[in-house]
Amino acid sequence: MEFKKSISSYFNFGKRALKSKDGKTLASNFAWLTVLQVAGYVFPLLTLPYLARVIGVDGFGKIAFAAAVIIWMQTIVDWGFNFTATRDVAKNRDDLDKVSTIFSDVLWSRCFLLAISYIVLAVLVFTVPQFREADAAIWVSSLMLIGHVLYPEWFFQAMERMKYITILGVLAKLVFTVAVFVFIHKPEHYILQPLFVSLGFVVSGIISLYFIIGRWSIKLKKPSFKAIITSIRESTDIFINNLMPNLYNSFSVVLLGMYGSPTMNGLYDAGKKLPMTSYQFIGVIARTFFPYLSRNSSKHSIFAKLYLGITFFVAFVLFILSKPLLLLFYTADFIEAVPIMQLMSVSLVFLAMSSVYGTNYLLVKNKDKLLRNITIIASLVGFSISFQLIKHYGIIGATITFLTPTVIMGVLSMIVAIKIRKKSE
Repeated sequence: MEFKKSISSYFNFGKRALKSKDGKTLASNFAWLTVLQVAGYVFPLLTLPYLARVIGVDGFGKIAFAAAVIIWMQTIVDWGFNFTATRDVAKNRDDLDKVSTIFSDVLWSRCFLLAISYIVLAVLVFTVPQFREADAAIWVSSLMLIGHVLYPEWFFQAMERMKYITILGVLAKLVFTVAVFVFIHKPEHYILQPLFVSLGFVVSGIISLYFIIGRWSIKLKKPSFKAIITSIRESTDIFINNLMPNLYNSFSVVLLGMYGSPTMNGLYDAGKKLPMTSYQFIGVIARTFFPYLSRNSSKHSIFAKLYLGITFFVAFVLFILSKPLLLLFYTADFIEAVPIMQLMSVSLVFLAMSSVYGTNYLLVKNKDKLLRNITIIASLVGFSISFQLIKHYGIIGATITFLTPTVIMGVLSMIVAIKIRKKSE
């Protein structure tokens, strides 16, 4: 009876919330971001079989290597602005002069970091043989960095105009998908794939700047080296926070390949795939709420109940149905990945705790250094245990290596956030 009352109260609250202005905005932004997330999975799936048949393993290898390099460069270009700039603009979005200052400082800072990234790329290409062999793919893929700088997704999120992100993103993916089938017909055409992706970002960036500067009256101010350095320094904690998890996350895959075999990496990837994909979709809720909470931090408890409740439900379903789901998407050869998927399902709860109390509370409260320290502690623990765990226990060891720092970050973020909230009450 009490359970029914609780469920009924949630539905009644939801109906009331959707009727409010903020509720309608959140619902609209959530819908648009969900469309973008779905498009991000559907369009690549449409081209994957065709590209695999046409460009072959060698072409795929060069593209994959170049993409991995560019992802690291993109982390440098982002430098945490996706969170800090989103938060700052969301808090000041009614002050156009302040918003213009933030937008300009971030854009020029990312241009400065882009120049540094190209210098690093040039050094790597001219000094490292593996980079020199894939130089064409790397340079073409690097155009994505330019598009990434021009396309300020963080700004649309801060202004809670997710419709623009989605329309531009889906159009770019649609054009790229059509171009693949029209222009790529031979293995040597592999270089066109990263070119189309990069041009999609560049065109989207140019269009988005037209809306921001031309239609929304945001003024692009002159670059100031002092402002650039200040902006980079103020976002460094978030940059470290984004970078550190690689010590136990992607590094585990490398160790698994060294100590184990490609089969182990395949099982580990299969067991991790569904839980992490599910969490990316759930994460749309966190992205939707982040700018809203930056303006209305008092509503955090409502967000926490909603986000944790949904994550608990998804994690429970994945844990219980792990075997039939794996057999549905894979073959019987992947049956050993069942315990991996179950442990990864458990990790969703702690990832959600980290998002609720870390990203969507500590960052909102400008406690960037606290979140950075929590991430550093958890990442170093994961890195230190990874060698022995993976060497002796293989894929189970890799899974525990991922789960342990995830638990630490989730629990510590919650403890610290609750302490801060109690002090402010």
